[in-house]
Amino acid sequence: MLVRLDHIAVAVPDLSAAIRRFQEDLGLHFEGQEDVAAAQTRTAFFAVPGTHIELIHPLDGQGPVAGFLEKRGPGLHHLCFETDDIHGDMQRLAAKGYRFLSAAPTPGAHGSLVVFIHPKSADGVLIELTQRLSQPPAAE
Repeated sequence: MLVRLDHIAVAVPDLSAAIRRFQEDLGLHFEGQEDVAAAQTRTAFFAVPGTHIELIHPLDGQGPVAGFLEKRGPGLHHLCFETDDIHGDMQRLAAKGYRFLSAAPTPGAHGSLVVFIHPKSADGVLIELTQRLSQPPAAE
């Protein structure tokens, strides 16, 4: 079951400049960065009460975020919802006709499992589901 909005992700062409903007200009609390090899991104995290903002940038200029920036430019990339049962939610949503960008969850930031819902299944919005591994994933 989806339990909360986990984060809003923004694709940025210059991660250092975007970090400065969110930290210094907007006054948000910078929580650090992480390279997410499976997604080919370098991600910066900002705490906002009740959720987070993630700035995502292509790792080594490659991957889906690089293509997104080329095609659409910087801006809102996706919404992410935390789930307590990523496999169960995938089955439930697939039964309703939702399509996923991968057949199974992949490793995400902070040691989580993640899967993306295809934007054509969700009114043009890329949606990510994430499950923290501190909660054991449900069996498939």
